[in-house]
Formats: sequence, structure tokens, C-alpha cells
Amino acid sequence: MKSEIQAILRRILKDIEVEMSDEFDRNFERQAFFSEAWQRRKSATRPGGHILVDTGRLRRSIQSRTTENSITFFTTEPYAAIHNEGGEIVVTTRMKKYFWHKYYEATGSFGRKKDGSRRNDKRTVQLSGEAEFWKFMALKKAGTTIKIPRRRFLGTSPEVERAVRTIIEENLNGYIEESINFTIRES
Repeated sequence: MKSEIQAILRRILKDIEVEMSDEFDRNFERQAFFSEAWQRRKSATRPGGHILVDTGRLRRSIQSRTTENSITFFTTEPYAAIHNEGGEIVVTTRMKKYFWHKYYEATGSFGRKKDGSRRNDKRTVQLSGEAEFWKFMALKKAGTTIKIPRRRFLGTSPEVERAVRTIIEENLNGYIEESINFTIRES
């Protein structure tokens, strides 16, 4: 009996791992934590692009760890917590250097006409907005703060609890059905 219970528990945990991994990944597609929409970005960088998806590294970093009787979802990316929980970041001199680097990177990509003036095409206009954003960030004084809004992609919620409850009920009902059918066949 104990081995049957352990088998059911392993199956339940595996089903939860698969289902919740898919749901946490879908949060990046939904740009929301289930029904809680993420705050839109204010910067001009990547207009129309997905929130929290630049390289996809954060999205791919979601992992799970299963023990005999529990499952934990986590990410090892150092910036994941500030995005998931929100908070403030203090601007440092090193950050300002990075912002200047991004500014010069954006302005170097401007399309130019033969006379040296900037083209007014869609890409150059977009880069212009991006360059302005990086310049704004670079001109912030060291010690000021940047507010990062909460954009949860991992955690508990009523939707998570409902999905877990459904998985547990389906597995237990399946086990009970199998047991009843086995008992009827034996008789």
C-alpha cells in the first residue's frame, strides 16, 4: 500500500511540474501573471515587444526541483527577483557607464543620407527614441533610484491552486477507478 501511495504522489508531482511549467512559460506570452496584467513599459526600447523578453534568458531560466513530497519552481537569474516582486534599484556609476554605452550603440546605428543628416525612416526614428531613453538614463545622478514595477511570472495564485487541486483530484479519482475495476475483475 505504501509503495502505491508513493507512486501516486510521484505521478501527481510530475503532472504538477509539467502543467505549471507550461503555465509559468505562458505568463510571458500573456504578458501577465495569469489574469494579473503586467504594467506596460515606459521606455522607447523595443516598442511593441514583449515585456520581460529581450533575449529570452529569464523565460528559459525557470526550473523546478522535486523531492519525495514537494515541488519547487525557481530561477537562478540574479535579476529575476526584482522583476517578479518589483522594487527600486539605486543608480551606480557603473550603471551610468553602461547606459552611455547603450546610448552610443544606438546612435551609431542611425541611417544617414549622403549629406550626413539622419534618415527619417522607421528604423532610425525607433533608434532615435531608444537613444533618447539611454541618454535619459545615463544622465541620472548616481544614487537616484529606478522603480521597477512588479511583474510576477512565478508564484502562487488562485489559478495555481485551482490547477494543482484539479491535478490531485484527477489522479486520485483515476487511482480509485483503477482500484474498483481491479477489485471487480478479481471477484
